Amino acid sequence: MAELKKAVNKMEEQGIPRAVLSEGILTIDVDSHVETMEEQEDARWHQLLNAHRTKKILTGQLGGIEKLDSGWTVAITYYNGFRILIPMDEMMINLSGDGREHSDTLNRQTRIANNMLGSDIDFIIRDLDEQSRSVVASRKDAMLKKRQMFYFNEDEEEKPMLYPGRIVEARVIAVAPKVVRLEVFGVEVSVRARDMAWEWMVDASEKFQVGDLTLVMVNQINIRSVEEMEISVDAKSATANVNKDNLKRCVRQGKYVGIITDVYKGTYFIRLNIGVNAVAHSCNMASLPSKRDEVGFVVTRINDKFEVAEGIITRMIKRGA
Repeated sequence: MAELKKAVNKMEEQGIPRAVLSEGILTIDVDSHVETMEEQEDARWHQLLNAHRTKKILTGQLGGIEKLDSGWTVAITYYNGFRILIPMDEMMINLSGDGREHSDTLNRQTRIANNMLGSDIDFIIRDLDEQSRSVVASRKDAMLKKRQMFYFNEDEEEKPMLYPGRIVEARVIAVAPKVVRLEVFGVEVSVRARDMAWEWMVDASEKFQVGDLTLVMVNQINIRSVEEMEISVDAKSATANVNKDNLKRCVRQGKYVGIITDVYKGTYFIRLNIGVNAVAHSCNMASLPSKRDEVGFVVTRINDKFEVAEGIITRMIKRGA
């Protein structure tokens, strides 16, 4: 012990800080301090405590759907390394138009939430347990708070931040072949794929993925209360219409290749590889083509009014998947 004290005194005389002799982590900069894993976790937990106290809106990625031993169905997200549980009835999932009106509500919510996996969601912490460091949160609280912030204004003479005619950024939270589900500042809305892009698509996932941000035009807002709101948006109006310019690439009697994006009552809707939407009312083939098939197409008319090329399917090039 005496030798250790001598060494310490000698190092102090030489101007070497005592920090190098501590039992902690020896750092390159001897006057600095490296946080241990426990200290880092405590700091991150403290951030959650502050967020809980201030009702701050936090954002995490929807990582899973689980049914707990208690029978509770919850959505799972992580924030600052901590597991956050959001009860399914606190996810505030818009069920209108899902086509399952007579099914169990929880099953409908869970089905849509499964399609939302990987999307960013907002939440406000409802409760924390210091001992187990478990967290329960509500997406509903966060969405209602965002609605109050963006769709309402205390001064009636001023416009709120979000109003019809404004172009805003929206989150893509789920994608189906013909529908894209968006979250627009606290309001969920489903938009038909044909209203999301000027070019026709076989599947909306060709252009949109869960987690994307996209620009949309707000068309209508119907507010009965903060909890009861409906909005109408589309992405086409937020971008330039290139159909007219693309249509100039076509000529009558021109032969082109395209993909059949849809078939309805004998009419074929095609996206030509040159970027033009086309319609065929007849098909000169022994076997009829189907959606996703790659076909040859001859233009018989340029329809400027509807911004499409009209013509005939002449041959099969490749069957779709």
